[in-house]
Amino acid sequence: MFETVMAYGQIIIADLILSGDNALIIGMAAAGLSPELRKRAILYGMVIAAVLRIVFAVIATTLLGIPGILFIGSVLLFWVCWRLFQEIREGMERDAQEAMLTADDLEQGYTGAPRKTMAGALISITIADVSMSLDNVLAVAAIAD
Repeated sequence: MFETVMAYGQIIIADLILSGDNALIIGMAAAGLSPELRKRAILYGMVIAAVLRIVFAVIATTLLGIPGILFIGSVLLFWVCWRLFQEIREGMERDAQEAMLTADDLEQGYTGAPRKTMAGALISITIADVSMSLDNVLAVAAIAD
């Protein structure tokens, strides 16, 4: 009885810890959208993450049997992180250039125009969710044996 409770506890804790990265990526991808699109992107991102976790949980036993799946997942996760890093870096440079251009014009200033489209944000969220949901399901499956 105690071992079963401990096993469930380990699974729940691992799932909670590994879910944090999904929330972070969804927020980062939605940050470049206008406020009204941002809320929808976050909602759609959460739905995408939940659906992917369910799908991956259903096929987790098959996935664990594939040699090299952890390596493939880690390469995909590295690619997503690198892509988001480049987006952040480009955004900072673009913001700095816009700030320099509008610094002399007191009438203009930053208008907060969206830098991303909803489709672009959802594609980034989906790609990130695929790798992170896969990692999450594989970790929980490994704990559960």
